[in-house]
Amino acid sequence: MIEVERVMTLDHPLPDVVGFLADFSNAELWDPGTVSCRRIGTGGPAVGAEWDNVSDFRGRRTELRYRLDRFDTDHLTFVGHNKTATSTDDLRFEERGGRTRLTYRARVEFHGLARLATPLLKREFDRLGDELSERLPQAVGRALQVPPSDGGHLQ
Repeated sequence: MIEVERVMTLDHPLPDVVGFLADFSNAELWDPGTVSCRRIGTGGPAVGAEWDNVSDFRGRRTELRYRLDRFDTDHLTFVGHNKTATSTDDLRFEERGGRTRLTYRARVEFHGLARLATPLLKREFDRLGDELSERLPQAVGRALQVPPSDGGHLQ
């Protein structure tokens, strides 16, 4: 099993950050490996909601079906499956004076013969974790950017 953890501080209130990240379709904006992420069905994010995620990993396309397994005001857990792997994205949030501290943990467990590659892939997942820790705050910042109160004019 491969585990990666990154901690980030986001310059936005916790409810806004959780709301943005609860919609896993937004992974296209913040996850460096995600090529596309499409919601299956209708409705907003809720426990049981699913997404088809296509990722590019080391030049190969991988498809996983993700499910929102936990949706609390301060904790989200997405679990993705395919025949080769189970991937868990666990996001924990803490309010910090109008800002949000996010602890992001990713765990990938390979199945069958793919398990043999686990030790060789750890470095690549660490690299993706570093890239995610840069992209995710930027994506949240763009998505939650508050327009200037003067109608958008600079003074």
